[in-house]
Amino acid sequence: MKALYPIIAVLCLVSLAAGHANAQVGLKPGIGITFSDVSKSPVNGEVTGQVGWQIGGSIQFGNQGYIEPGLFYATKSTSFTDRTARLEFTNDVNGFRIPVVLGLHLIGQGTGQFSLRVFGGGSAFIVTSVSARGLSKDDFTSPAWGLLVGAGLDILMFYADLQYEWSLSNVSTLSSVDIGKSRSLFATAGIRLPF
Repeated sequence: MKALYPIIAVLCLVSLAAGHANAQVGLKPGIGITFSDVSKSPVNGEVTGQVGWQIGGSIQFGNQGYIEPGLFYATKSTSFTDRTARLEFTNDVNGFRIPVVLGLHLIGQGTGQFSLRVFGGGSAFIVTSVSARGLSKDDFTSPAWGLLVGAGLDILMFYADLQYEWSLSNVSTLSSVDIGKSRSLFATAGIRLPF
C-alpha cells in the first residue's frame, strides 16, 4: 500500500498543473477487456494468455496535445499447463492499474463529433489478489512498472481506446514462478464527460 502514495501524489500534481494551464478537462469512465501473456514459459510447462476485464476511468487535460492519468481495477488472466504433473489451471492477478499517458489528437481536438488520438506513457500495476493455489499476492512483483502505447477514437460523447503495455519488471521474483515479464492488451470503451 505504501507504493500507492507516491503515485497518488504524482497524479494530484499533474492534475493541478494541467488545471492551471486552462486546458480542456474531461472525465472518461470506462469498462473493457484485457488480454495478458508473459515473455517466457516455465521449464516444465507452458503459459497462455486469457481474457480478463477492467473497470475505472481517467481524466484528460488538454486540447490538441493532452495528458491523461487514470485508475482502473483490472484482472490479468493466464492459463498454466504443467506437462510433468499433467495439470492445468488458470491464475487471475487482480489489482489497480494506474496509467499516465501523453497524447496527441491527429484528427479533431476531442471537442467535436469525431477525433482520432495516439498516445504513450507509463503505468503501475499494484497487485491486490491472485487466484492460483499455493501462491499469494506477495509472490508477485508489486508495483509492476510498465510502458504503453495506444490509439483512441472519439465519436460524439463515446470513446474507444486500444493499448499495448509491456512490463519493465518480472511478474514474480520466485524461481518457481519464473515466467518473465507481462505483456498486455487493453481495449476500453466508455463515455466522455467534459467539465
